Amino acid sequence: MTKASQVDQDLIRAIAELLNKENLAEIEIEQEDFRVRVTRSYANEAPAYPPQYMVQPQYAPAPQSLTPAGSVAPAAPVAAEDLASNPGTLTSPMVGTAYRSPEPGKPAFVEVGARVTEGQTLLIIEAMKTMNQIPAHRSGTVTRILVEDSQPVEYGEPLAVIE
Repeated sequence: MTKASQVDQDLIRAIAELLNKENLAEIEIEQEDFRVRVTRSYANEAPAYPPQYMVQPQYAPAPQSLTPAGSVAPAAPVAAEDLASNPGTLTSPMVGTAYRSPEPGKPAFVEVGARVTEGQTLLIIEAMKTMNQIPAHRSGTVTRILVEDSQPVEYGEPLAVIE
């Protein structure tokens, strides 16, 4: 069985649905030595129903450790699996750049300890020159903010924890 035939079809469908939902032209996801890029195109410039998708799986060698021999590697951040299993974790719905405030020099939308309501804007993700407000998925208290201002984020990356 080739690597291309091992591609998770459910993952590709989920990515395609995300393209439609967020009205994106393409999305690329990279994990370890596997990268998949899904693009949406329209025949004759008019939307086709359903849109046509082109999947381009790409494989790269696993990255080598950049830690010099004999040195201690920095402590690993909290495991993504721990955050993924937490129902209070808000994850990124898209690839882009996260901004914690509405514009440079303004206060952040929320800080750790802030009480938020479902639907309240927590941050903005810029994707393809479009600013997308990211709302709280539940009401509660923000216990962790996992991104810095102007930080690139990936689809599914944990952004904040609301308890």
